Amino acid sequence: MAPKTAKGTREALRRRYLKMDTATVADVLDVMGHPDQGLASSFQPYPANVGKMAGWAYTIRGQMTPYASAGDPDKMQALDGIGPGELSVWAGDGEGICYFGELIALGMKRRGCAGALIDGGIRDIGWIAKQKFPVYARYRTPVQSIGRWRVTAWQQPVYLPGATAKRVSVRPGDFVLADVDGAIVVPAKIAEAVLVETENLSAKETRIRRDLDAGATLAQVLKKYGHV
Repeated sequence: MAPKTAKGTREALRRRYLKMDTATVADVLDVMGHPDQGLASSFQPYPANVGKMAGWAYTIRGQMTPYASAGDPDKMQALDGIGPGELSVWAGDGEGICYFGELIALGMKRRGCAGALIDGGIRDIGWIAKQKFPVYARYRTPVQSIGRWRVTAWQQPVYLPGATAKRVSVRPGDFVLADVDGAIVVPAKIAEAVLVETENLSAKETRIRRDLDAGATLAQVLKKYGHV
């Protein structure tokens, strides 16, 4: 689950993560013995200029199944539990259909949700863009989920396609960061420690860029700072 900290502290950690890059986080995770936390390159931002996305994972799982209904009440019940600073993580076996559209985006934004990471499809992209609600998904599609795909569980561990491993486990309360380089998952129990090390490494990289801009050679900065 999410770190047992005051809401203010939790949000402060999220805002600090928003200043970091996924590449630096990935380097820190490598050093800390968690090399397979990056997600597959098929996860893309919608729209393309949506920018960085960060939040504590609120997981939603579903599956393809035909049903006769005007809607998916379990999906609505699942969404009722999401809170400020959390990021909805959608998983399931659907292909070609949309898990997530404009009305869900609006409802989650009003609850303070930080964005959505979708192992599936998105639609209503133009409208969602106007809401400035960040979404990273595997594909776009106009086809709705009603009658085809339904929510089966929420706030349970899920698997998402990985970059260096077939699957990456995402548990409720894990931290998700996504930017132009991709998306990565930080286990909740080490989220704060990873952030501190990422901030340290980021500051080091800033000093290296400063030295290079001042005329230092790559060999000189590597001798001074070591490998980064």
